[in-house]
Amino acid sequence: MKHSLLLLCSWILVSAMPPPEPPTPHWTARQASRLVAWLVSARDDGLGSVTPQVDKIESALRGGDPAALDAVATRAAIQLLEAYRHGCCNASLRSGWHIADSDSWRDAAATIAEAVADDGVDALFKKARPSHPLYNGLRTAYARESDPGRRATLAVNLDRWRWMPRALGQRYLLVNTAAFEASLWDDGQMVGRWKVVVGKTKSPTPIFSATVTGVTLNPWWEIPADIAAENIAALVRDHPQSAAAKGYVLEGGNALGKMKLVMPNSYHVYLHDTPSQSLFAQDVRAYSHGCVRVGDALGLVTALLSPGPGWSRTQVEATVASGRTQSVKLQAPIPVYVAYFTAEPDGLGGIRYFPDIYRQDRGAQAPGEDGRCSR
Repeated sequence: MKHSLLLLCSWILVSAMPPPEPPTPHWTARQASRLVAWLVSARDDGLGSVTPQVDKIESALRGGDPAALDAVATRAAIQLLEAYRHGCCNASLRSGWHIADSDSWRDAAATIAEAVADDGVDALFKKARPSHPLYNGLRTAYARESDPGRRATLAVNLDRWRWMPRALGQRYLLVNTAAFEASLWDDGQMVGRWKVVVGKTKSPTPIFSATVTGVTLNPWWEIPADIAAENIAALVRDHPQSAAAKGYVLEGGNALGKMKLVMPNSYHVYLHDTPSQSLFAQDVRAYSHGCVRVGDALGLVTALLSPGPGWSRTQVEATVASGRTQSVKLQAPIPVYVAYFTAEPDGLGGIRYFPDIYRQDRGAQAPGEDGRCSR
């Protein structure tokens, strides 16, 4: 019995111990030089806080001490990898960002050790750095921007892209609530863009991801509790003009309009049509209780269903005209990312800056020449 207890206690002690640290990898001079190149390049990613490590690595290379080179290169590589994964200066602004990074990030030290052993340093950092066209456009703009305020805005939006999954999917929807736009992407290219109305500042649209499995045409609308609590129904009935100005219109008792995407999520936030089409003529479109209302909603439906047979725009409109509620599955489910980017490439070599309606940029920072984060 005592022997069994001793074995049990030993097992508990061993299982409670942290895993052993991976051995410090041995860096060749060529690998260390490639790491220096990545550290220098990281300045253009808004990650200048890691570049002070360059001098230490170059000093170790000149000194000819392999152990010293291994130590400083490993520390710098871990710091750079974590910066590519999470950013550096704007971590405090990540609160409320609920888009999970689906990539399987291993322990940074173990990942670096394996990459050095396999001579895969370049491949590792290439995979870790976002490659999305919008990220690349922001990166180019950041490298040439000199205004401190705009550099801080670009830096935080580069960080936001680092908080996104590296693999977004072959086909996906991206909603940028700051831009009041939704876009459809296929094989790395934007194939459609739609104006949207998003949540008011008092009821902001959350940042999250979900999966779109289908669309519902002529959906029913059950008034959510938070909207009912504001007595919206009475407002629409008694003061229709005032209600319309706030984005509420009573049309068949349905505020969802002609379509709603099937995208289950814990926030009960959906992309849907709206009878309040006049709102899309405004530049700043923050009027909803959190859901995303889509302009030309049937155009979005057609784009989503078009890979499958039998769903042209004419057929979509005919189904809607029938008045019958019908749910249609997508040929294949696609991810939807409801995000918040206050700067975005315009496709012409410039940058579009959007109003920070939800005040998510307050405190945004960019690394200075000394690598320290500052406004």
